[in-house]
Amino acid sequence: MKFSYNQEAVKNLKIKDTSILDRLVDYRHARDWRQKKDHSQRDKRMSHREAIAEFVQNGDIWYCGGFGYVRTSIQSDWEVIRQGKKNLQSIGSPNTNQSYGVTFGNMPLTHASYAGAEMRGYDKYFSENIKKGKVKILSDWSHGLMALGFKAAQLGVTGLYSKSGLGSDLVKYNPYLKVLNNPMVDGSDPCVFVPAIFPDVACIHVHAADKFGNARIAGPAVNDIAAAAATRKLIITAEEIVSNADIRWNNKGVVIPFQNVDAVVELPYGALPGYMPGAYYWARRWWEKCFYMMSQGDEAMEAFIKEWILGTRDIYEVIKKLGGVDFMINNKKLAKAAEADNEDDGVSFKYEPWTTNSPPNVFD
Repeated sequence: MKFSYNQEAVKNLKIKDTSILDRLVDYRHARDWRQKKDHSQRDKRMSHREAIAEFVQNGDIWYCGGFGYVRTSIQSDWEVIRQGKKNLQSIGSPNTNQSYGVTFGNMPLTHASYAGAEMRGYDKYFSENIKKGKVKILSDWSHGLMALGFKAAQLGVTGLYSKSGLGSDLVKYNPYLKVLNNPMVDGSDPCVFVPAIFPDVACIHVHAADKFGNARIAGPAVNDIAAAAATRKLIITAEEIVSNADIRWNNKGVVIPFQNVDAVVELPYGALPGYMPGAYYWARRWWEKCFYMMSQGDEAMEAFIKEWILGTRDIYEVIKKLGGVDFMINNKKLAKAAEADNEDDGVSFKYEPWTTNSPPNVFD
């Protein structure tokens, strides 16, 4: 099947061979993949290392769940880099954590919506690597437009019409978006057609899941419900594996059904150094150091990644570097107090921002 793209965007993006764009919107391939998928209710538990090795292939379109550094499967991003997966296309709204993968060629292509960490600032390292050509933006989105693309895939339709994006430069730089006239109106009524989009593989971190993959999320699910239905392969990492009876009895927040899931991984603290609502707070000084190192160029960033990602085997070694048990106890208190789930007597959010003179292993 030959796809027709927004020619103005193709010209602006200087893409000669548009076949690299096809798989994201290839609804027939995604539908065939889904029909062949094993939908049986079976035990899908495996180790994190095994799940990344089996389901993430070089060149895949990689979706990382959560938002920025909130409930994001950061440890899966890191395991992808440890295993040396190459030439991935990163997609997410936002895809903040793709910069780690740019450094060593793991993620040279991106479908971008936003790259940054809110209060810590925007990602200067990502911007610099775009200028250097180490990462290529294949399509540029707003959060809302990308969400519509996932939603269309979840609904099983080829695309949706929207007024979002009209008058913006997004329609000039996103080859997937087309300005079409509303087919229900005789006169002029421009709309943006947003195609259904299908990642190859997604990793979504949740609060709890059973062994079949039924997954519970506390708090905003962002795009993860739609993305879980849209993706061809889905890895669920969970703070804890609970019984199927628990999922059935406590079904509030159970938003991802087992039919979509290929692998279930028990991965406590899988969102660190980010924030897991109700469970643990984010490592504030770690992010400040990370963004400082991003501003110092390739050599500094490579050293940072070697220290934190390639120099650790798993999340437990990461926790030791963050401060061990003391770090986790304090950060659990901060998370509970921040969400008013616990009394905040004796809990202080005061801290000294990270500087080059900060002592090591102090990141809360």
